[in-house]
Amino acid sequence: MPLGTLDRSPPPFFKQGPSALSRLMVFSALALFLMVADTRFGITQPLRAGVATVLYPVQWLALRPVLAVREAGHYFESLRAAQSQEAAAREKLARQSQRANQVEELAQENERLRQLLALRERITTPAQAAEVLYDAADPYTRKVVIDKGLAQGIEAGSPVIDESGVLGQVTRVHPLISEVTLITDRDQAIPVLNTRTGARSVAFGDSGAGHAGALELRFMAGNADVHEGDLLTTSGVDGIYPAGLPVARVGKVERRADSGFARIYCVPQAQVDGARYVMVLKPVAGLLPARPADLAAPPATGKGARK
Repeated sequence: MPLGTLDRSPPPFFKQGPSALSRLMVFSALALFLMVADTRFGITQPLRAGVATVLYPVQWLALRPVLAVREAGHYFESLRAAQSQEAAAREKLARQSQRANQVEELAQENERLRQLLALRERITTPAQAAEVLYDAADPYTRKVVIDKGLAQGIEAGSPVIDESGVLGQVTRVHPLISEVTLITDRDQAIPVLNTRTGARSVAFGDSGAGHAGALELRFMAGNADVHEGDLLTTSGVDGIYPAGLPVARVGKVERRADSGFARIYCVPQAQVDGARYVMVLKPVAGLLPARPADLAAPPATGKGARK
């Protein structure tokens, strides 16, 4: 039998109802009616409120994982931002601290240079400025190296001062640098004058005995008129240091009955441990006029002498 001749109608024993199109139209009209009625009169608002109330705990529990993940993301993001801000703040603080230290150091250097220039104005001896490069490597001496040498006209034996007083003496000269032995070196000695009494003496470098970095006035009588706080300046009798330069201040006087000499320790006025800019003076002996010939030569004696 051909397929086109088959009857597609349902068997008569099935109950017949509305067609699918009819149901679609009815339900569509009902849905449209309900939407319009709900919009204008809110007839489903109580039902919606009741369903929302019933479903709220379920909704709250369902949102907890989502909110937890979101809060964790915000926490780690804010933590990274805080860490980056802290690192930037630390870096900025370090730069500001470095700048503050540089400003303070520059202010100190400017003050020392002003004092050095003021001291230079009071000195008539020719002088030239120099910078301390580094300390000498020999641990048994107290020396520094400056950036001036033979090329700049530095001479061995030249006095060296800073803004506070006598620092030392040039003991070795190289073409571009020079070695300066500090006055606190144990092999150094400098004639000094007590400005209060006018008494002359000699200050020697560090002698140890628990007074490192100090000067000592040796061979002073036990009853010598020396007191703590006395200022010692160069006497100028050695032909090296100009007179009147500050050298040290008496810091301690020990008078013992079992010794005829007093132990007098002095604190250097110059920055022997921290000088950076110094002035190199020309030795006083080089500025003195030459001795006359009749004084320089010994008098003639014997038969060849003119009567």
